[in-house]
Amino acid sequence: MDETAAFRQRDRRPEALGSLSVLPDETICVLLEYLAPRDIAHLACVSSVMYILCNEEPLWMSLCLRRAKGPLDYKGSWKNTTLHLEGVTQDNDRKPLHFDGFNSLYLYKRFYRCNASLDGFSFDDGNVERRRDISLDEFTKEYDAKKPVLLSGLADSWPASKTWTIDQLSEKYGEVPFRISQRSPNKISMKFKDYISYMKTQRDEDPLYVFDDRFGEAAPELLKDYSVPYLFQEDWFEILDKENRPPYRWLIVGPERSGASWHVDPALTSAWNTLLCGRKRWALYPPGKVPLGVTVHVNEDDGDVSIDTPSSLQWWLDYYPLLADEDKPIECTLLAGETIYVPSGWWHCILNLEPTVAVTQNFVNKENFGFVCLDMAPGYQHKGVCRAGLLAVDDENSEEMEEEETHGEDDSTLSYSDLTRKEKRVRMNGEEETENHEEDANGVSKRYNMWKNGFSYDIDFLSKFLDKERDHYNFPWSMGNSVGQREMRGWLSKLWVLKPELRNLIWKGACIALNAEKWLRCLEEVCTFHNLPSVTEDEKLPVGTGSNPVYLFSDYAVKLFVEGGLEQSMYGLGTELEFYDILGRANSSLKSHIPEVIASGILYFENGSYKVVPWDGKRIPDILTSSSLNFDASMLNSEFPFGIWNKTLLQQRNKGKPPAPDSFGSLSSHVWPYIITQRCKGKIFAQLRDDLTWSDAQNLATFLGQQLRNLHQLPYPPVTRPELLNANEGHEELKIPPEWKVFVDDLCHKKKDVTNRLENWGNPIPKALMNKIDEYIPDEFFVDLLHVFKDTDAGDETKPCTWIHSDVMDDNIHMEPYADDDSVDGQHSSWRPGHILDFSDLSIGDPIFDLIPIHLDVFRGDTDLFKKLLESYGLPLIRSKSAAADSMRKKVLSPSYRTMCYCILHEDNVLGAMFSIWDELRTAESWEQVELTAWSFLNSY
Repeated sequence: MDETAAFRQRDRRPEALGSLSVLPDETICVLLEYLAPRDIAHLACVSSVMYILCNEEPLWMSLCLRRAKGPLDYKGSWKNTTLHLEGVTQDNDRKPLHFDGFNSLYLYKRFYRCNASLDGFSFDDGNVERRRDISLDEFTKEYDAKKPVLLSGLADSWPASKTWTIDQLSEKYGEVPFRISQRSPNKISMKFKDYISYMKTQRDEDPLYVFDDRFGEAAPELLKDYSVPYLFQEDWFEILDKENRPPYRWLIVGPERSGASWHVDPALTSAWNTLLCGRKRWALYPPGKVPLGVTVHVNEDDGDVSIDTPSSLQWWLDYYPLLADEDKPIECTLLAGETIYVPSGWWHCILNLEPTVAVTQNFVNKENFGFVCLDMAPGYQHKGVCRAGLLAVDDENSEEMEEEETHGEDDSTLSYSDLTRKEKRVRMNGEEETENHEEDANGVSKRYNMWKNGFSYDIDFLSKFLDKERDHYNFPWSMGNSVGQREMRGWLSKLWVLKPELRNLIWKGACIALNAEKWLRCLEEVCTFHNLPSVTEDEKLPVGTGSNPVYLFSDYAVKLFVEGGLEQSMYGLGTELEFYDILGRANSSLKSHIPEVIASGILYFENGSYKVVPWDGKRIPDILTSSSLNFDASMLNSEFPFGIWNKTLLQQRNKGKPPAPDSFGSLSSHVWPYIITQRCKGKIFAQLRDDLTWSDAQNLATFLGQQLRNLHQLPYPPVTRPELLNANEGHEELKIPPEWKVFVDDLCHKKKDVTNRLENWGNPIPKALMNKIDEYIPDEFFVDLLHVFKDTDAGDETKPCTWIHSDVMDDNIHMEPYADDDSVDGQHSSWRPGHILDFSDLSIGDPIFDLIPIHLDVFRGDTDLFKKLLESYGLPLIRSKSAAADSMRKKVLSPSYRTMCYCILHEDNVLGAMFSIWDELRTAESWEQVELTAWSFLNSY
């Protein structure tokens, strides 16, 4: 027998993996990450190769980070840490098994990256420009929003330059928990001393690193150790309230091999990054030049951007060597005491060459403001172009550009693969597709020719890729945007007031983000028709944070209904006009606290010109009846065809269906309902919250209680739609009012997808609570709630439902100044509530629904103010038909329990507000605990 063959090791893989042996090791490792830790432990016993794969530390790191939340206690290895989280005691005396006959290039490369030493990764000189003692004027002209620059001397006077070392920070802040960054959606923190212990013992390819945007709150003393350099003092996000301002500053601490993989900073902001100790290797590409190995995903519905990228270490090891010299990034090694400036839109990747401590801040100024507005404009293509250049252009348009810009280059100039209905991906050789990247790198230079020849990071050029059919007010808002939709509108309004000298720039940004020019033209047409004065320069922008364009000028307020498309807008205004008609005929003091309606109508664009027709809500406008739309007989015969019950029927028909296109079709793009009301003098409560005295706040609570009482006593139209009356079939013998049946059915439907809805909000609701929703709100809840009004006769005085405003929040309460007894020289020193605004979201249901936004948004959980409201409200919180029903269904008649159920089932992010008010709820283990914290005081009313 051949002596060599005698010692040849057999290949374990085929026999040990069986049918799975056809899969690459990388694929098997990815699949294992979807299993639970206990399943991984069982699978490790199947075969020798499975034992090897199931004991890989990167696998256990992934398993751990997917499960960990809050404080993390590292136990020396990721397997031990995961088992500790699972409550499993590890047998430390058991020695690991070793097997021969198995070789894996994938595992070897990963092992190499985990143990790589980075001593040789630095440069003496990079190709990023270096400057010292540069003036603000020089910086603005040469670099701001143009190109990166490495700056020396900016941190020389900082205390942090001497005190922000690993050892000193650990000694002073060892017990302080800081947020940790990693590829996991969960928010994880570690005490600094525990993190340093992890940092010194880990051998991870992509180690955890401190990346904390709340470090100023966790350790306020740190903010005294540095100051924003004079070159970056201007930040237009500063004018936002603290709770609305997006994250903008971070403490960064990381070991060797950690870092940030390829990315573009959020909202296309610019940034500065100062290193206090250690060394960082930086690589940068200009806007639109996607790095090799990176995939950009842009969702076609809401424009949400996500990026698939290898870790920074893997990129430098596997991709960087493949690049031709002309395709290599701009590079430098950042040393302690130096600051690098990263302009808007630039790709960058950072690798820590040794343990480092740094601080960074993002900012908006006049140089990058237009790009920030562009990134928050509706649509998706412009977002792709900002990041991936002309590779992001749709096929048909890109082919035209290719002919124009590349002058006949071959078809490999661009890659237009992977287009789907929901998402477009711009791929520069995603790392998961092949182990050999050399073949993929061959076409990179040709692709970059397109970037060089045709692309320009210029706001006018990029604006050409905006989707003109999409509008800020009626298309989905990306959850990845730095600020919310309402906050962005409020931000632009504040800038308009505070920076009058820059209004040309702000107007251009508002036209990009809000389509402000279009809505101003609509306003001018409405003003001309009704002989209203023209708006002044100060009044050109929509005001407030509402969901529709609202203009305040002279003595008038004009609201254009556009949110959600024409169908939703017609029902919003139609229901509001029906409500005003009822209020006008009622003997209610509420009418004195609602702005007077001056006119309402429909504005539309037809045959090249705008036209206006009055509309009081009592018929279907001709612009709709003359179209191809079909309206049923019941709707045509309704006094208010777009009133409350037709609106409710539409909502019922759409239950459980995915969001459908506006059934009013193309009319939505050129037909807009509007309403004109008397302008209220003063300010909305949101602007005055921090300025009110306690006496003013108590007066507000009393006022709200009185007006809610007036609203909830106002009669509402009877249910006449046959479809809603038929919904009561099977309950006729119980004599349940149809409006109560409709309300309870709606709640029951919301229960069906409550888990998905809460998870989509992304707020820190403990997993234990998510798992107990069915236990807290069983199916019997809806039966008991329905039977509360069993045996109700038409003549009964106790009505089950009332009008519900739905949106009594800080931006819909108007305050007016007045002079009290302490005023000087007749000058007002106090504010009193005058009006409640915006009745376009009216519904019919349990009046408790109106109390929820007041307690959480207006009073911010202040029970003293809410009790003051209840004193003046004076109506029962729980309405029921009989005492017998009360005794039989005691739980559903508990005010705190019913309110808590409504919060969970609410279509808005009510629980997010609750968990932000009461921090202790983040560790709650039962819904009863949440209920008692937020609503228990209702039971003593």
